[in-house]
Amino acid sequence: MLKKLKEKAENAANKALDKKADDAVGNNGNNNNGGTNGSGPSGGNNGPKYGKPSNKGGAGLVSAPPDVNENLASAETAFKGNNLSDARYAVQQAMLGVELQIGQNILKSLPATIAGLKKDSMQDQVTSTGWGWAGLTIQRVYVQGDKQFTLTVANNSMWMQAINMYLTNSGYAQNTGGQQNWKQVKIKGYRAVIEYNDNTGYKLSVPLGQSSILIFEGINFASEQDMMNAANQVDIDGIKKSLGEK
Repeated sequence: MLKKLKEKAENAANKALDKKADDAVGNNGNNNNGGTNGSGPSGGNNGPKYGKPSNKGGAGLVSAPPDVNENLASAETAFKGNNLSDARYAVQQAMLGVELQIGQNILKSLPATIAGLKKDSMQDQVTSTGWGWAGLTIQRVYVQGDKQFTLTVANNSMWMQAINMYLTNSGYAQNTGGQQNWKQVKIKGYRAVIEYNDNTGYKLSVPLGQSSILIFEGINFASEQDMMNAANQVDIDGIKKSLGEK
């Protein structure tokens, strides 16, 4: 008798626990915090996963460069008020605005086509840290089919150092197969280094003054002369003048 009573008690307890578990699952599936119809961690059709909405659009960021005159005025006001930190920041923003405008002017001065390749304005880039040309980069890409010509103007001390090492070496490098990898050339009176790689194509680096460098990269150009002809279509003197290089 005691054994039967014990078994009945255990069965009743198990049924009660099962019912609580079923109720808990049912609540999670039917309320607004989860399940198949909720917006909680279990996801569902009526709410975003994990309860966090997804962004469906926005205006993005404003791409206009800093206003030079406005920042110069702010710098003067901050300086007179002995707020040197704000004055420094405003001067930096003014310089950034100047450099970005110079970059845009250089892009506008470049030809619409080079070597039969059309410019891709969507890939135009002008970036700067705003610290006296350091980090200034201007880039334009020309493309037609699988042929591409990229022009980059940059202030990069590491690039300049590497090119100067090439220019101070009067020799040239060859791989084990005897093919020449790079050599010195002149383009419009400027000393330069031209390189070739089977995977990346041609690269022509032209130092401009003390801190700037002009780099031409050509993919699927037929020959060295083909690459040089394309680079000769660029007004190198005009770019150097715009940068204020000596």
